[in-house]
Amino acid sequence: MTDFAIRPADLQDTLAAALGDRVQRISIALGEVTVHVNAANYLGVMQTLFVAPGCQFEQLIDLAGVDYSAYREVGTDGPRFGVTVHLLSVSLNQRVRVKVLCPEDDLPLVDSVNDIWNSANWYEREAFDLYGIVFEGHNDLRRILTDYGFIGHPFRKDFPLSGHVEMRYDAERKRVIYEPVSIEPREITPRIIRDDNYGGLN
Repeated sequence: MTDFAIRPADLQDTLAAALGDRVQRISIALGEVTVHVNAANYLGVMQTLFVAPGCQFEQLIDLAGVDYSAYREVGTDGPRFGVTVHLLSVSLNQRVRVKVLCPEDDLPLVDSVNDIWNSANWYEREAFDLYGIVFEGHNDLRRILTDYGFIGHPFRKDFPLSGHVEMRYDAERKRVIYEPVSIEPREITPRIIRDDNYGGLN
């Protein structure tokens, strides 16, 4: 293992040489390098990041789904769903972030990287469960956090905060039952009370 961290600009050059025109761009922000790749090239790029000299990202340390639907409100258009991955090279003491967008909003789909890094297994299942992103090639893609009968994907920005279904134990039937949500959605605006003499400042 090296004793020093690779400078972001040097890592950017190394990644550009290794990945070529398979990436859309490689950016640096706040001292971190991000590789932006389209879904068609995602799996090939990830395989290269795992084995290529100067890359050697042996560990996948995080993978998360993203719902970009609210970005349209600030003037950024594009696909709704994406996946963000953080990779670590222990041997070269460097990190990289990889971002990929799912081409279809109705069926968000990208390749699974579980065969490259087995740590992706539960992360991909979580992104599938919470966002509905399908990871093609994952050999056990099923819900991991929500209940077996759960409908929808709760981290999508259009999912209601109260959900669609509630469950409770019915003492008469002696079992858990599912019913439509009985909570009325409401918006609560906090009332702020200011005391002019608070803390004896005036």
